[in-house]
Amino acid sequence: MTHPPSAREALQRALGQTPAPEAAPAPVPAPASVPPQPSTLAVVAGRLRAAATTEPGRLRVIGAVLALLVLAFGAVTAVEINDRAASADDVVKRSQPLSADAAGIYRSLADADAAAASGFLAGPQEPRAVHDQYVKDIEEASRLLVKAATNTDAATASGREITTLNEGLPRYTGLIERARANNRQGLPLGGAYLRYANQTMSGELLPAAERLYAAETGRLGDDQGSARSWPLFALGTGIVALAVLAWAQRRNYRRTNRVFNHGLLAATAATTVLLLWLAVGHTVARSGLAEADSHGQRPMDVLNRARIDSLKARADENLTVVARGAVLTADGKNDKYETDYAAGMKALGGELATAAKLADETGDGEGGKPVAAAAEAVKEWQGRHRTARSTDDAGDYESALEQIIGQENSTGESFKKVDDALRDALAHEQDDFTRAARDGRGALGGLPVGAAILAVLGAVAAIVGVNRRLSEFR
Repeated sequence: MTHPPSAREALQRALGQTPAPEAAPAPVPAPASVPPQPSTLAVVAGRLRAAATTEPGRLRVIGAVLALLVLAFGAVTAVEINDRAASADDVVKRSQPLSADAAGIYRSLADADAAAASGFLAGPQEPRAVHDQYVKDIEEASRLLVKAATNTDAATASGREITTLNEGLPRYTGLIERARANNRQGLPLGGAYLRYANQTMSGELLPAAERLYAAETGRLGDDQGSARSWPLFALGTGIVALAVLAWAQRRNYRRTNRVFNHGLLAATAATTVLLLWLAVGHTVARSGLAEADSHGQRPMDVLNRARIDSLKARADENLTVVARGAVLTADGKNDKYETDYAAGMKALGGELATAAKLADETGDGEGGKPVAAAAEAVKEWQGRHRTARSTDDAGDYESALEQIIGQENSTGESFKKVDDALRDALAHEQDDFTRAARDGRGALGGLPVGAAILAVLGAVAAIVGVNRRLSEFR
């Protein structure tokens, strides 16, 4: 398709001129390519490379590295020691008291069961002292359960055991009250209620209390392990900082033939002091916490189990007389309560032997005395028990009962000697644990703050020392 000529072309043709072709539009120049801009990191790296080509630049880099290393050493030390100090605090203020409370719950429940059986044996009129002991044990167990619940997450294993105990304890006390009511009326059903209460205690409450004690003791072990773990990152950072400081001073000596740079020497001194403080302080803390474990917690664990076994054995001894052979072992051949008593006394003897050995290892005569007294009382208890069983088997129930719950020359008197001795031994070991754990915690005191101060002083001294060298180039 042709386009009509323009006015200009028509005029040129009329004049006999050849129309000139229209000029092509000028080409648009391509935009000039923009060189890529270097990144900030590349700029910094380039400046550092440029600075490192001169001695003043190298010194500035060295000074910055030294200051950063010393500050990093102080910061890492403060963080790691704060963690270990917090764990040591937990050992003293949280996990060990909770472990002791869990043992107290276990012990109070076992003692309440033994007291209930003793009161039942005394006849329709339960002795006031025995009743008061039972009430005191139940109140103490309830108080410790409330305390444990406020310091324990309900979703944890410990929280679940506390829930089990809180739900089962009212059932147990209700059964005991029914046993008492029937016993006052002279009804034989009272003995059945007492045995059912004992089954609830031994089959539900005491196992839950034992699991709670195991969980809290495990938490104590975790806290002790955390507090005693070496601050390897801090120690490694300190060694690296010292090595770089030594290299910087050697470099300075080789280039200037000057033995000392006061600033670098001060930085080295500050770093050395902090490293030694860290190593010695943590070693002392580890030693104190280890002593708390070996001379306190381990003996307490054995003694707690010994005391609980003695209480359970006492309850089984009383129930042997209450049941009078009505409850047999699974094979139907032996009296269940007498069999349980024998097993409990055997376990008690082994635990006392272990406690005596631990006391000998520590060289603590004061701790060994109550353990020895408990062992002697156990022997007396076993002898009197055999006499009482022989009397009962001969058909003299009243005399056997007096040999079990009487005020003098009875197994009850021997049991009290055992319990009192074990209580004294536990109190001694608790004092040893608290003292050693606090000493261990005290060895870390002030170290985080001291680390921060020494690190700042060391970093400033390093910069001053490098600047003193830089001033020689001006």
